[in-house]
Amino acid sequence: MNLKEKNIIVIGGSSGIGKAVAQLAFDLGASVTLTSRNLDRAEKVAREIDSSITGCQLDIDNENQVQDFFHLLSEIDHVYIAAGATKLGPITESTLEDNMLAFNTRILGSLRVVRAVYSKMNDLGSVIFTGGVSTDRPISGAWVSGLATSTAEQLARVLVMEFPNIRFNAVAPGYTDTPMWDSIMGENRLNILSNIAETLPVKKIATAEEVASAVTFLMSNKSITGEVIHIDGGGRLV
Repeated sequence: MNLKEKNIIVIGGSSGIGKAVAQLAFDLGASVTLTSRNLDRAEKVAREIDSSITGCQLDIDNENQVQDFFHLLSEIDHVYIAAGATKLGPITESTLEDNMLAFNTRILGSLRVVRAVYSKMNDLGSVIFTGGVSTDRPISGAWVSGLATSTAEQLARVLVMEFPNIRFNAVAPGYTDTPMWDSIMGENRLNILSNIAETLPVKKIATAEEVASAVTFLMSNKSITGEVIHIDGGGRLV
């Protein structure tokens, strides 16, 4: 894979898969800008990777911020959208509006980015969304995540015909060893992930770096569009 001198934006790039994509893209020769809702966090992670990387504040739930952010950029080759939250709980609890906030970040946030970036993309550049194993293997209490990941994956298909000069793809990670699970699984995180790994055909949980390699592959292969790559250890099959 060669991303030398490509301009890459990683949205939600301050931790987990997004950070791994920013690191790998830089290692492959790209010029990288990463974003986070927290400016200090974005700048800190950017410095950790390399002084040439730019860290910026961006909340894709905010239309004005998205428009202002991309207004300052030009000649974009690839955008990876890692930003997205999860929501756990029964469908009968809280209001639907509150429950769907996480869904809206993943979907409306992604569409805001596409609307802001399409005129600045170089031909056969790409936008890559983040789906997940919950599309194929929904679990009780994670209905918002299942809706969000399936819709994010569908974006990679429906947008191809809207903007044929841009490639749209998605990655669909399974359980991945990232800090996101700390707040969900707490102190039992390692044990829970270990038990999940035993149910998978490959007997291991994916790393953020393994997902990042799929993202950069989609960026570098100009003949792939409208596709979803699963990095779930076969989790959707069992």
